[in-house]
Amino acid sequence: MKKLAYLFFALMIVSGTAFSQIINPKETAKRKANDRINNGIDRNIDKGLDKIEEGIGSIFKKKDKKTKKSADEDSEEEVVDNKTKTKKKSSESEEEMNEEADASASNKATAKASTKISMKSYSKFDFIPGEKVIAEEDFSQDAIGDFPAKWNTNASGEIVSVEGNSFKWLQFPTQGVFYPEFINELPDNFTIEFDMMISEEFDNNGSGLKVIFPELSQRNAGYDQHFNGEARTNFDIHPLPEGKGISYAWVIDNKNTKTLDNSNEISWNVGEPNRISIWRQKNRIRLYINELKIWDLPRAFITDVKYSLLFATYTNGGLPYITNLRVAVGAPDTRNKLLTEGKLVTRGILFDINSDKLKPESYGVLKEIGTVLKENPTLKVKIIGHTDSDGDDAKNLDLSKRRAAAVKTALSTEFGIAASQMETDGKGESEPSEPNNTAQGKANNRRVEFIKL
Repeated sequence: MKKLAYLFFALMIVSGTAFSQIINPKETAKRKANDRINNGIDRNIDKGLDKIEEGIGSIFKKKDKKTKKSADEDSEEEVVDNKTKTKKKSSESEEEMNEEADASASNKATAKASTKISMKSYSKFDFIPGEKVIAEEDFSQDAIGDFPAKWNTNASGEIVSVEGNSFKWLQFPTQGVFYPEFINELPDNFTIEFDMMISEEFDNNGSGLKVIFPELSQRNAGYDQHFNGEARTNFDIHPLPEGKGISYAWVIDNKNTKTLDNSNEISWNVGEPNRISIWRQKNRIRLYINELKIWDLPRAFITDVKYSLLFATYTNGGLPYITNLRVAVGAPDTRNKLLTEGKLVTRGILFDINSDKLKPESYGVLKEIGTVLKENPTLKVKIIGHTDSDGDDAKNLDLSKRRAAAVKTALSTEFGIAASQMETDGKGESEPSEPNNTAQGKANNRRVEFIKL
């Protein structure tokens, strides 16, 4: 009888331990904590019974788990919601660390060292971003832990830092709709780009991250991502941690008829930001993940319908993240700009931060320019680099010159353009195209010009 009473007492404590995990948890730990309650309590009870029957001591003995120790071994570090806290080493803090780490494991994104990607891998990448940036969102104005000030939602979400990455990211919760209030009606020709990551245990079930183009009049916090009957174009990007995944596309017309419903397999760079590029040209839309074109839909939009932008989630486990959202407008006309007008300005040639290293997604723009120069061997241009106003004036001037030289080198080595056709220069921050007081303004000032000589 005494043994039975002790058994029930132990089971009550085990249950209490499991339920204690959802008292005032972090947003990013909620999902995993509930999963542990719903799916793991039997496992905890079995472990408790085993330990009692075997007489091996307390059922609260710390689980085997890898932890990071400081050099003096007097403190341990844990990463919860991408924030690092240091705790003094004790039996209570060790147990608390393990329980909280379990609860948040699936909601953690970690960026590994970026794999070196060559321009050659983007040889089929034909994405050309719009000429002028009308919206840029890097969440630099938002505090870690807050929902972004210029967005709206019917759920939650928060700005986080990702281990191994310098940017701020918007972490979406498992369910909800989200939209930037500074982006309203989208024109007939636009491009949208953003970086995306997923947490380490993104689930195979449910949806991934939905990118929806709804009617502007319908976009609000009450938008029904499942059954809204108005015209819309939807993409669902559903990567998996093992490097594969699937994307869905469906189109609803203004008569509530589904005119397209299909899926394609995708590849995913695990533990790295993946670049999503979307390009609308009137009724046609294309979507790329990194260098690969996933969708090219010729009848995705209805003429005269005003479309806008909205994101949505309905995941079964794990969380998606985005940053560096850019919307640009205007249909690039490289040939006419260079040959007739004598000046081409592009914001589509991108570099690593404070570096002259070209990003591989610049390939499409460089290829367009290289084609024009190749077909017109007597055409000579001056390549001029420009920066925003962040940082030191002299360093920005030097950086702009090095970036212009890097563009010349790429055009020569990748596309066979004669070095004699190109000169280079840099203006630093001295000739802004617009004020540097917004993310959008800075994005437009970071540009490369090609001047016909």
